[in-house]
Amino acid sequence: MTQLALVIDLNVCVGCHACVTSCKEWNTSGAAGPMADLNPYGADPTGTFFNRVQTFEVGEYPNTQTVHFPKSCLHCEEPPCVPVCPTGASYKRPEDGIVLVDYDKCIGCKYCSWACPYGARELDEKQRVMKKCTLCVDRIYDLALPPAERKPSCVLACPTNARLFGDIHDPESQVSQAIRDRAGYALMPEWGTQPANHYLPRRRTQLAIEAEELTRVDNPLKVDGKLPKPARKDPALDDVTSW
Repeated sequence: MTQLALVIDLNVCVGCHACVTSCKEWNTSGAAGPMADLNPYGADPTGTFFNRVQTFEVGEYPNTQTVHFPKSCLHCEEPPCVPVCPTGASYKRPEDGIVLVDYDKCIGCKYCSWACPYGARELDEKQRVMKKCTLCVDRIYDLALPPAERKPSCVLACPTNARLFGDIHDPESQVSQAIRDRAGYALMPEWGTQPANHYLPRRRTQLAIEAEELTRVDNPLKVDGKLPKPARKDPALDDVTSW
């Protein structure tokens, strides 16, 4: 059976959020949209996103590293969100393994959200239905697009090629080879959900930090009060720049 999935390379993800914005743009205007953002910038922000990037630091100063961890629905081969749905709105497609939600059947009870150990389900506050990553199912099968563009929008938008897309059950596919060759792993396998999405681990590199790099050196001009100042008759930036 075909199982489409994403393989994410944590070694080259730079946390630019291009995948987040492209996902939001494509899906909010596509089959899954609109995706509400009633209060995206407040103290308690709300909004529906199919893909999020979590950023955190590991290690202790000065030996610290910043890790960017993209996360979305993992399209599990044994999805716990499907059997708990009382209306059958959550289902797994047999032809490609994609887990989807039928919005006409969804009643927004959040059972699927509680069952998902990865926190990949979100309630759209306007439509009152549960939404999640669809692997851009309305895009990857669109024959009007060139074959090279029949990929999830997040894959196409990634500037570092940190996201791969394909059939993990095909041993010759790019994603299967990446998992084999680079020790790809599934997230939280102890839950028995068999996530289809995989991650490629960060490669350990030796970090050399010199002692003088730990001491902040102030600008001597700023300390001595000798910053250059233009004369009153000198032209201003607006005078010499063509906007």
